Amino acid sequence: MKLAHLIIALVAVLAATPAYAQAAGQQAGGYSFFIMLALMFAVFYFLLIRPQQKRQKEHKAMIEAVRRGDTVVTSGGMIGKITKVIDENEVQVELAESVRVRIIKSTLADVRGKSEPAAPAKGDKDKKAKAEKSDKSDANAANDEPANDKAPGGK
Repeated sequence: MKLAHLIIALVAVLAATPAYAQAAGQQAGGYSFFIMLALMFAVFYFLLIRPQQKRQKEHKAMIEAVRRGDTVVTSGGMIGKITKVIDENEVQVELAESVRVRIIKSTLADVRGKSEPAAPAKGDKDKKAKAEKSDKSDANAANDEPANDKAPGGK
């Protein structure tokens, strides 16, 4: 977005300078204006219009692929689980236990899916890694000990 603003400002400065205006008025006539206009349209198309169309297409595909059991986020920020797809425009979402609402599919902001695991907290991750290492070392120690049929201290 900042690049688009920078290019627009540069074009405006170039068009406002007297040297550029005189050179354009002497030989090229109206052609330089149309070239500048086409250049500005191309910049707007590739930096603003095309990415927005791509996002809209991806969002539409995501909404059409929604199914029962998916975890969704509404545009209002509510997170719930789809319990029923009513028709192509409407779904039933369970926000809490036995709290179900009918919403329009186009109001879905994100589809998180059925099996999105929750990221563990940083402290939990370290504790889990230490616990796994100690479990492995205990298992290896138990496998390395020779079988001893004799009672301890006895002959």
